[in-house]
Amino acid sequence: MIGKVAMNTNEGRFAGRTIVVTGAGSGIGRATAHRISAEGGRVIAVDISEERLQALVADLGADVACVTGDLCDDTVIIEVMAAAGDRIDGLANVAGIMDGFEPSAEVTDATWDRVIAVNVTAMMKLTRAVLGRMLPAGAGSIVNVGSEAGQRGSAAGTPYTTSKHAVNGFTLSTAFFYTPKGIRCNAVAPGPVATNIEAPFHSEWAGQRLGPFFQTNIPPIAQPEQLAAAITWLLSDDASNVSGAILPVDGGWAAV
Repeated sequence: MIGKVAMNTNEGRFAGRTIVVTGAGSGIGRATAHRISAEGGRVIAVDISEERLQALVADLGADVACVTGDLCDDTVIIEVMAAAGDRIDGLANVAGIMDGFEPSAEVTDATWDRVIAVNVTAMMKLTRAVLGRMLPAGAGSIVNVGSEAGQRGSAAGTPYTTSKHAVNGFTLSTAFFYTPKGIRCNAVAPGPVATNIEAPFHSEWAGQRLGPFFQTNIPPIAQPEQLAAAITWLLSDDASNVSGAILPVDGGWAAV
C-alpha cells in the first residue's frame, strides 16, 4: 500500500517483462512503477527529477533502471532505449504537464509549445522508438495517460485540452495500425488525481467560466494507485482483447 488506497496485486503478472514508465518519480507514474515491480516486472523508470527517481529505487529495492531527463530531449529517449535493452514489453506514457487554465485568447506561445511538446510530441517520439522493439517481437502493450479534458472542453485550459484530445487521437491511430501486428494501444482518462502537477489559474475569465463546472461536476480526487490499477490491467495479458479503448478512470465524471 502507498498513499491512502490499498490495491490487490497479481503476483507474477509481469514476470520476465520489461515495462517503461515515464513520470515514474511521483503520482500516477510512481504508483504504476510500484505495481509493476510488485507483480514481478522490470521497470525502466523515467522522470525529470533525479531525486524522485532515487527515492523510487530506495523504495522498490527491485529490478528498476532509472533515466533522468526531459523526454523533449531526443538524447533522453536514446538513453531510455539503451537502459531497456533488446526487449520492451510495455510502455506507460504517464509524464505530462498542466496549463494555467488559459482560454484561447490568453494562451502564450511559450505555454502552448511546452504543453504540446511534453504531452504530445515527447509521447509520440518515445512510442515510435518503443515500437521499433515491439514490432520485431510481434507483441507489446502501450498505455497513454489522457484526461477527462480529452473528452470535453470544460476541464482545463485550451493548451491542455487540445493536448489530451491529441493523446486520444494518437492512441486510436496507433491501435488501428498495430493491433494486427500484436501490439495493443489504449489510454486511460483520469479525472482529478492527487499528484504533484501544479495547476494554478492564470486567467480570471477561466476561473469565472470553469468554477461552476468544477463545483458541481467534478468527483472526489482519486489516488494514484487507482489509476495504476487500470494502467497495469491494460498493460497486462488480462486485457489481451482490448485495444483502441479510451478508458475513463474518473469516478463517474464521464457519466455527467
